[in-house]
Amino acid sequence: MKASDLLVKCLEEEGIEYIFGVPGEENADFMMSLEGSKKIRFVLTRHEQGAAFMAEIYGRLTGNPAGCLGTLGPGATNLITGVADSNMDRSPMLVLTGQASTQRLHKESHQVMDVVALFEPVTKWSTTIRHPDTIAEIVRKAVRLARTEKPGAVHIELPEDVAKLDTDVEPIEPRRFRRSVADDKIVDRAFEQLAWAKRPVILAGNGCIRRRASKQLRRFCEKTGIGVISTFMAKGCVDMDADYCLYTIGLGSKDLVTLAIDDADLVITLGFDMVEYRPRLWNPKGDRCIVHADFLPAEIDAHYHPEVELVGDLAHTLWMLNERVDAQGERLSFDFARQRELRERMWEDIAEYAEDDTQGTIRPQKAVWDARAVLGPQDILLSDVGAHKMWIARHYHCHEPNTCLIPNGFCSMGFALPGAIAANMVFPDRRVLAICGDGGFMMNVQELETARRLDSNIVVMVWEDGAYGLIAWKQENEFNHHTDLAFGNPDWLELAHAFGWNGHRCEGSSELKNTLESAFEESGPSLVVIPIDYRENQLLTKKLGEITCDI
Repeated sequence: MKASDLLVKCLEEEGIEYIFGVPGEENADFMMSLEGSKKIRFVLTRHEQGAAFMAEIYGRLTGNPAGCLGTLGPGATNLITGVADSNMDRSPMLVLTGQASTQRLHKESHQVMDVVALFEPVTKWSTTIRHPDTIAEIVRKAVRLARTEKPGAVHIELPEDVAKLDTDVEPIEPRRFRRSVADDKIVDRAFEQLAWAKRPVILAGNGCIRRRASKQLRRFCEKTGIGVISTFMAKGCVDMDADYCLYTIGLGSKDLVTLAIDDADLVITLGFDMVEYRPRLWNPKGDRCIVHADFLPAEIDAHYHPEVELVGDLAHTLWMLNERVDAQGERLSFDFARQRELRERMWEDIAEYAEDDTQGTIRPQKAVWDARAVLGPQDILLSDVGAHKMWIARHYHCHEPNTCLIPNGFCSMGFALPGAIAANMVFPDRRVLAICGDGGFMMNVQELETARRLDSNIVVMVWEDGAYGLIAWKQENEFNHHTDLAFGNPDWLELAHAFGWNGHRCEGSSELKNTLESAFEESGPSLVVIPIDYRENQLLTKKLGEITCDI
């Protein structure tokens, strides 16, 4: 068979369901082969970056990689931001690019660049197919690497002349393996640390949103009562209504939940990646007693030096700890009065503007409160990157894992609109809400057409302030003023109409919830635009500054 046919067959054997992208001349053979597939759906996007974000969200929500595709040169460079975002946020992804004929790669040639080298810093593996007989091995290795903890992106390049060659090779059958588990003696050491502690706290990271890990974590907390602080990416690992849920950590300034770490004599980190929240911010003296449990050993950092490392499958590690709690629970004696107090104070902050009825502008707290009110426990919110991300991170909390998707490793703007399209494809029966700033929304605005073409049932809420609000916020905090960050915006309702979207503009807090409900009841994609009151940013900065002294 032709090499491009074999590549498609191998992807089918791996269970790849979707490939998002923009084809080009150099991957034409692959596209012809893909057209004949009855198992893989190709989704044409309006930009390669949008394709990468769609593949990222598919991977986050399913645990299996989707493909994103571009041609050589500019097609490949357009992919790279979304690929880097996926890799740093631990989402499995398969990146497929075309390449010029191998007969012209050694010299200056039209659109030719070293794409494999380009992707090496932002993938787990980047390679080219030099011979058709290697395709089966390459695909098997690539997909296994993408899925293996910690998940991430892998890149395969197919030169146009290799795609046309014949081969007799057949796909390799995928065979799963069980992940390694922590040693019993090391788990015993961790339990001894737990038995010694009086005020332990859990810092839950990205690894905890795996469903098996979340289930075991909830069992552990029900047995012990230990409070759980989630990073932005671990939201929903425990139910927001549970007494042991201490909400979210991750702002650059000290927050109420940070005081729970200050008060703790043991910090148990679970599935925690340093890109989620730098240890220097919660362990400034480097003197915290830490138990690290994750799929991989701890990253080396002066402010993160665990006493015990439980390396292996996280769900199994938690199961092993649960077994020890069942057998020796009488040895545990904790004081969680401070944690309960901080949870109550944080909830007061979250609910402060639940009944706000301001007209002409809407507070971020109210916008997030109403978003939570219209979304059910299984529904999905995606946050773009901007000032709104800080408010969502602090005020929006979840009942289930993977129901609030925030980019927080590579942290790229333009993520939420294409991501929402993919979320709706994975879960067509759930409500999907993307929240964007007007800056981030316009970065991938072309995917409005993709959403309309796919008849995506999504709602996108744009917080309009006419500026790069997060940059302004940070400059104000450091320099007491900000540079010129203002820009103009389109007529939002005309923009929605031009792309065939439903459109709403909501000027008052009291109407927002009903506006969102109406948008979700409409068929097809809907845009909701609100004027956001970012005066609240500096008020929050002032409040957090006061919290720093309130220990």
